[in-house]
Amino acid sequence: MSTRRHLAVFTTASLPWMTGTAINPLFRAAYLAKDGDREVTLVIPWLSLRDQELVYPNKIVFGSPLEHEAYVRRWIEERISFRPSFSIKFYPAKFSKELRSILPVGDITECIPDEVADVAVLEEPEHLNWYHHGRKWKNKFRRVIGVVHTNYIAYVKREKNGQAIACFMKYMNTWVTRIYCHKIIRLSGATQDLPRSVVCNVHGVNPKFLEVGKLKLKQLRNGEIAFTKGAYYIGKMVWSKGYRELLDLLSKYQSKLVGLEVDLYGSGEDSDEVRKSAELLSLAVKVHPGRDHADPLFHDYKVFINPSTTDVVCTTTAEALAMGKIVICANHPSNEFFKQFPNCRTYDSGEEFVQLTLDALAEQPAPLTDMQSYDLSWEAATERFMEAAELNLPISAEPRIHQTSKASLPAFMRTRKLKQSLEDASVYLHQALSGLEVTRRAFGAVPKTLQPDEQLCNDLGLAPAKKKRLKLKLMT
Repeated sequence: MSTRRHLAVFTTASLPWMTGTAINPLFRAAYLAKDGDREVTLVIPWLSLRDQELVYPNKIVFGSPLEHEAYVRRWIEERISFRPSFSIKFYPAKFSKELRSILPVGDITECIPDEVADVAVLEEPEHLNWYHHGRKWKNKFRRVIGVVHTNYIAYVKREKNGQAIACFMKYMNTWVTRIYCHKIIRLSGATQDLPRSVVCNVHGVNPKFLEVGKLKLKQLRNGEIAFTKGAYYIGKMVWSKGYRELLDLLSKYQSKLVGLEVDLYGSGEDSDEVRKSAELLSLAVKVHPGRDHADPLFHDYKVFINPSTTDVVCTTTAEALAMGKIVICANHPSNEFFKQFPNCRTYDSGEEFVQLTLDALAEQPAPLTDMQSYDLSWEAATERFMEAAELNLPISAEPRIHQTSKASLPAFMRTRKLKQSLEDASVYLHQALSGLEVTRRAFGAVPKTLQPDEQLCNDLGLAPAKKKRLKLKLMT
């Protein structure tokens, strides 16, 4: 294999679904390919038309993967200053209404030819592998890096029988990441501890937000009024995204926050309930439909309030800091990265929240330094990713210890071989369970997703499942 690395970035969502696992891997692929030293492929889910209608907003649907790819490329090209040179491939997927998630169908390792299988970056490795039935990632790729985006444990604890489900999910996440990944990057300490993991925020912000920050800094230095609006919050409008915590704080301290005006922006399943709860407050809390955070509408707000504790690293918090705003957020592991910025104010109690909010509305934000702006950028995030993933090290082949008799192996190598044997057995067990329809259904998989159906095969130009099984039988 050439010493020029090939990185395949697999993720669990795609635009136009405006979720973190659609946006951040897209930026990662663009910036990993920026200097031309690496070949990069972004591998994203392809949904049938029926599933697209359930997932994508504003009735946006695509008749073919080529249409979808054009949409994704147009979106990223409008937000960066260079022409991205990565390629895009699609894997077959289905949308689960119960999990509100896109799940892979079949063996998605097949998207990358063996001859270029070097590094696999699994964005949400646990999610991609809960029901994985196919080639072992570590056997196909030299290096498999998982990037943990979502605090699934925190979410499921809010559901019925949440404690029991969270216990099972914690074990499952540990199991699949151990057997399929060489290294795990946890974006913050808010995620569960996983084998061979490090904590490092490897996300950046859309350059457009940094441009707004530079404009605001210029206005402040010229003595102009840079911010004409007060406080706001933006996020998917579901209770778990911090809306309950925020409205509880505003309700409890209404008498101390007299005159406070807060605008909430978001769309989601709980929009009507959030609106009704806001109407009960004596404070001026207005609820608006969701919008792109880059919309000029948000540029003049001075204070961003984010009480959410279910995020791993909140993208909108980073964007608000990049735009030069003061951010008020909970003192929580998910916000650890942001504490280095003077405009980030964290609270441990309701009284602190009140005082920080009043102070923020009365003060001007501290100007972002060049280094602080750089730390928020995707250039810096890409450097952090390469270091955390240990991809700056030279390519080296794995030692082939199986060629030596067990008796002549040094003790540490015998231990290593034993661990490998145990891992292989664990992979075999996972493959056996994930290959049974009854087991898959019992643990929440979409029915009949061991192989792509006829529609997905036609859309993606794949061989029908029967032919693939026959080919595999002949090969064995």
